[in-house]
Amino acid sequence: MDALVVERLKKAYVAPDGERVPVVDVQDLRLAEGAQAALKGRSGSGKTTLLNLIAGVLRADEGRIVVAGEEITALPEAGRDRLRAERIGYVFQTFNLLQGLTALENVLLPMMLRGAPDRARAAALLERVGMNGRLDYRPAQLSVGQQQRVAVARALANRPALVLADEPTGNLDEQHADEALGLLRDVCRENGTALLVVSHDARVLGRFERVLALKELNRA
Repeated sequence: MDALVVERLKKAYVAPDGERVPVVDVQDLRLAEGAQAALKGRSGSGKTTLLNLIAGVLRADEGRIVVAGEEITALPEAGRDRLRAERIGYVFQTFNLLQGLTALENVLLPMMLRGAPDRARAAALLERVGMNGRLDYRPAQLSVGQQQRVAVARALANRPALVLADEPTGNLDEQHADEALGLLRDVCRENGTALLVVSHDARVLGRFERVLALKELNRA
């Protein structure tokens, strides 16, 4: 079974003058269970919009998205929120860690939303990403690279079928970018989790055997 299937997906925005502006028009995109791929495209080309559609943050105008056998585009908002919590991990470019929570609490949060917090698993994930000595630190007390590690651990908290990463190295220097990307790929591989990374960085794209070009997928 594929971890991700996207078919005939369309999304447009309404400009201030009332004109509908196509942003996403993807005919077909598939990612097998445990597979890893990078998606490249220029800034403003719709990469983040596509990820948000796959994650169910945005609702598609047309088409279908199937994650781990369940069609997210057929679900109401509450159902999309549930599927995202259960089957999708999301590593945001700006991390989106909650500042009032510790590293451990940030990783526990997705589990709590499912009603199944597992402190032992959260701590083990943080240890796996090299944060075992920082469980009680809040984001402001962590370096950018450490915040990224917490974000990776949080994305894997609920054993998702698919992890989406939006420019995951965009805020890191070259050394920390290499470390973060390697860590993300390794942990996804260990957990059998499919990974789709969006980036415009040639160094990041060069680390993947499968690189998809948004301009070829996107007919918008």
